[in-house]
Amino acid sequence: MNKRLAMLEKLTSSAQADSFAFYCLALEYRKEGRVEDAVQSFETLRGRDAEYLPMYLMAGQLLREATRPADASAWLKQGIELAKQKSDSKALGELESELAQVEG
Repeated sequence: MNKRLAMLEKLTSSAQADSFAFYCLALEYRKEGRVEDAVQSFETLRGRDAEYLPMYLMAGQLLREATRPADASAWLKQGIELAKQKSDSKALGELESELAQVEG
């Protein structure tokens, strides 16, 4: 059993879990090849904190790798809009680059 995964699952089940904990949980699921669990963690995070910009790129990459281009595109486009609102040019460039890969 992955100890980090177990710790993150326990942490995110508590009321004290912050956005970063859910983000880390999704990334850990991704590392383990548990795509649906990772997507669910990203969805939970988006429901709790839609302003958490890093999740959009990671969710988009995960979904592209899982050959779900329509879902990847939706996440990336939402991230692009948020990056524009936040004037985060670095994140914007990364999201746009990933979207270009998805849309080929």
